[in-house]
Amino acid sequence: MSAQLISMRDGRAAAQTPASSLADLSSLFRRQPIEKFEPGRAIFWEGDEATHIFEVTDGMLRALRLLGDGRRIIVGFLRPGDILGVSLRERYLYSVEAVSPVELHRLPRRRFEDEVARNSQLQQQVFSRLRDEMTAAQDQAVLLSRRCADEKLANFLLMMRNGQSYNRTSVVDLPMTRLDIADYLGMTIETVSRTITKFANSGIIAAPGRRSITVLKMEALRSLADSEEDQHWMPSRAPSSRYASANA
Repeated sequence: MSAQLISMRDGRAAAQTPASSLADLSSLFRRQPIEKFEPGRAIFWEGDEATHIFEVTDGMLRALRLLGDGRRIIVGFLRPGDILGVSLRERYLYSVEAVSPVELHRLPRRRFEDEVARNSQLQQQVFSRLRDEMTAAQDQAVLLSRRCADEKLANFLLMMRNGQSYNRTSVVDLPMTRLDIADYLGMTIETVSRTITKFANSGIIAAPGRRSITVLKMEALRSLADSEEDQHWMPSRAPSSRYASANA
């Protein structure tokens, strides 16, 4: 990710804190009207003038870039609580599109910058989020450098699960398409579908639908993500036909 996509995590205890210190990035958006976007609709395009900052309140979006040869690269997915459009440049670095029905707040960029400039606490929060995004970019680079499809997909599923606000459940929501996953992981859609089927046949996951999976063996999935089972992991001898297709 770049500095343009900032994940916000609010966890403040306000009971005994002066009101002047309660400013947070999310508070800048609260009085803005909610805008709704249908799946596939663009919020903004790469190269557009960066006139607004956005806070996601519902749904999922994808941030993507198009290469000169027409290929698409997805650089990240955004969820409720994330803000986007914060850039060190005057134009957006990515296109951002709705994956599912999306609701968000829009704030003029100049107002956002003025508010942050006046408040040292907001400045610290922006700096912290920028630092988090640098770490996220490094994590994605490591993910793309993984040698095999098993490692890439296992890491992706764990990442999606950990990003859920209700991540104690074994169900992982995947509102994006298989093509979205492939373009994020640097794989083909056929390889993504084949690997999901492999995981399902082995009993590590269940994939009864197109928009979610259920993790049945969390430690096995983590082992695959850590490449501990690359050499000896094999599907079970009697795969369940119920999940064999994995709905590619």
